Amino acid sequence: MTAMSPGPDDDSAAATRSGPAPVRGAVHHIELWVPDLARAVDEWGWLLSTLGYRVFQQWDGGTSWQLGGDAGVYLVVEQSPAMLPGTHDRLRPGLNHLALHAGSREQLDQLMAAAGGHGWKPLFAEKYPHAGGEQTYAGYLENSDGFEVELVAAP
Repeated sequence: MTAMSPGPDDDSAAATRSGPAPVRGAVHHIELWVPDLARAVDEWGWLLSTLGYRVFQQWDGGTSWQLGGDAGVYLVVEQSPAMLPGTHDRLRPGLNHLALHAGSREQLDQLMAAAGGHGWKPLFAEKYPHAGGEQTYAGYLENSDGFEVELVAAP
């Protein structure tokens, strides 16, 4: 990969951003350590670009995608040399899943139908689109590394 930035912790880009100050307490970024960077870039890159994110930073050990322009939230996948051996397990203490807005019901249905071709498998498929309850219209996916996303359609 071509280095566009030394990494997600470089604050030089933040210092040059303009616009309104972020809402206190809002998510700044999410960083996921992954065992296979190329696979994570393929899987997360497809999902995030489908949801409107764009590549934000790339360096030898990772890639990030940003939503909402220069001050928007971004998601990082990184294959860190400091990572301990083992696999992610959403059922252990730690991150269970990320929940992301997926657009309209039709957009969610299209995304769920295409996900299998991009390394994601459905969870709770027999209850789709109401696995989270009758009040929600959402899909759940798990990638090759065991990370789960909940994709929520607009009401």
